[in-house]
Amino acid sequence: MKKLICICLGIAFGILSVHAQKDEGEDNEKGFKKENLFTGGSITLSFFNGQTLLGANPVFGYKLADWADAGLAFNFIYNGARDYQVFNDKIRQTVIGPGAFVRLYPVKFLFAQAQFEHNFSTLKYIPPGGSPTEKNKADANSLLVGGGFAQGREKGSTTFYYISLLFDVLKDVNSPYVNVTYNPDNPSQQRKTLQPIIRAGINVGLFQGRYR
Repeated sequence: MKKLICICLGIAFGILSVHAQKDEGEDNEKGFKKENLFTGGSITLSFFNGQTLLGANPVFGYKLADWADAGLAFNFIYNGARDYQVFNDKIRQTVIGPGAFVRLYPVKFLFAQAQFEHNFSTLKYIPPGGSPTEKNKADANSLLVGGGFAQGREKGSTTFYYISLLFDVLKDVNSPYVNVTYNPDNPSQQRKTLQPIIRAGINVGLFQGRYR
């Protein structure tokens, strides 16, 4: 899985770096620039169909061009839900995992984003009526696709606030971003529904100094 994340990030950096060198807003100097490094991250908040999703997504990245960023991310999520399989049951889920992302800015205040994650989950299932609690572990790939709005992003700067709306298009049954409903008469039948993922956060430029 580490190889897959590195390959995804490497392709993104390789393709976009070629275009970044041609960007008219960039200096003529080529190669790595430490002032293009940034950190920051977002918080996750989602309420959907009796389900609560809370988390944090710290990032470390590099500005490839004024219109493109890429980097690495780490994911932490707490997921709680009621009526998961039957009436009045509950789940409590904790998720951690690494990821890689790419953001493209057609204009300075709007962006499209794709983020690959591989998450490891611990799920506690609490049946109704005081039955014994069940605990399971699983892992899943997620590909989060969507877009967002950036506030305060200026040419040459990597410090700004943003909010995004993403969806996990892979729809893995073990994904923390997918709501699974089972048929009580036939548990093998299930319906997978994508949850909207709202992330609000900040991008903080490193080694950048005062805005010009």
